Amino acid sequence: MFIAHLPAGYLLSRFIAHGRPAQSGSILATGIICSVLPDFDLAYFYLIDGRQTPHHDYWTHTPLFWLVVAAVLALTLTMSGRRNQLILVGVGLANVLLHLLMDSIAADIRWLYPFSDLRVNLVHVPALYKPWYLNFLFHWTFVAELLIVLLATVAATLDWRRWRGRTVAVPATQ
Repeated sequence: MFIAHLPAGYLLSRFIAHGRPAQSGSILATGIICSVLPDFDLAYFYLIDGRQTPHHDYWTHTPLFWLVVAAVLALTLTMSGRRNQLILVGVGLANVLLHLLMDSIAADIRWLYPFSDLRVNLVHVPALYKPWYLNFLFHWTFVAELLIVLLATVAATLDWRRWRGRTVAVPATQ
């Protein structure tokens, strides 16, 4: 996937936040950040690695790494008595795994690494155009991304209108 990680993360986090008004802001913020977190490795890819290794081969694109991070965070929160924040670990992990699932549509993801080097790629995008990104923009999977972006835009617009229409109670002065 090319452009739909953040909108998909918004939709997933919005779904999880529904019915949790006290934590909805934290849930949305955590989800949106974690929906693009695996791609933070692009800084290393461009600035240090010189684009020599496909960035989907970095540890930030392996589920086991994120499962270990989530387990450590959950254990830390539990031991420090902050169980009410465990939902944020779940939201973060769900969004990271959604990112990897979306990447698996048209890119290689090693779901079983380090136990197996098997690469999962559901759809092959042929290299027909230059520059490289045109291959993704002209592929039918990009339509799915545009639909996710459209759905997230509609949901965010509805949320914005609902939020803007709220009245805030101002305490009376004495």
